[in-house]
Amino acid sequence: MKRNLNDLLYFVTVAREGSFTRAAALLGVTQPAISQAISALEARMQIRLLTRTTRSVSPTAAGERLMASVGTRIDEIEAELDMLTELRDKPAGTVRITCGPNVLRTTLLPKLTPLLREYPDIHVEFDANHGFRDIVADRFDAGVRLGDTIDQDMIAVPIGPKLRMAAVASPDYFARHPAPTTPHELTQHQCINQRMVKSGGLYVWDFDQEGGDLNVRVSGQLTFNTSEHIVDAALAGFGIAFLPEEEFGTHIAEGRLIRILEPWCLPFPGYYLYYPSRKQPSPAFSLVVDALRNKHP
Repeated sequence: MKRNLNDLLYFVTVAREGSFTRAAALLGVTQPAISQAISALEARMQIRLLTRTTRSVSPTAAGERLMASVGTRIDEIEAELDMLTELRDKPAGTVRITCGPNVLRTTLLPKLTPLLREYPDIHVEFDANHGFRDIVADRFDAGVRLGDTIDQDMIAVPIGPKLRMAAVASPDYFARHPAPTTPHELTQHQCINQRMVKSGGLYVWDFDQEGGDLNVRVSGQLTFNTSEHIVDAALAGFGIAFLPEEEFGTHIAEGRLIRILEPWCLPFPGYYLYYPSRKQPSPAFSLVVDALRNKHP
């Protein structure tokens, strides 16, 4: 039976994405072309590989079996093709990284700019979001998270210095409300809450004190799941915000926000680039990792 490897690639991509539309976008082909190729594959094999509804696409039992065996082989072929770029005069390839919007702006882009100018055939695709993506299931080369949130089976490379949390509010807010002197007093204030994307719960403000951590559940009129909007609300005088200090940019130094409770905000591990320990790095990926590595701990 004649087999078309493109058909297998199309099938694996659709099964992983759960969508013909997303698979077509990733592969750079039309949706009808993918649909026709997979229908032809099913006809040749005389078995249904995908269950299609108006809202979703999922593999059948046969499709799951085929995806489990063929998907890893396709990944291995793509990895080997990436490795072959070391034989070129200059490394080439695409590196996919998932990260938060702020660290992308403050750390990743500035550090990678010289590398990308030196190696025009290296391409980097960023997925900027506030949630935690599964870099293995979603086929990212690497992700960026705070050091204390990374699974132990990942290789973690520090890409920035230690961070500190900062509790802040506008001068206008503190003109109307006396500034708290201990974290316990935050319960008497309007605070700007953060809804965690992954868990769905509200972020519990975590402070440091002798003998252990101090957790405070705060309340207020506003809740966001994005840090930039929390900063905007603090600037507008809606209450006290609590984020890594870098999220506030120059607002603290320039007096638009007043910092409080500094003794309770000790340094903690900063941002790390992480990737699976079994990943065989391509030349392009190795250059990206080295460019991002924090060389001044």
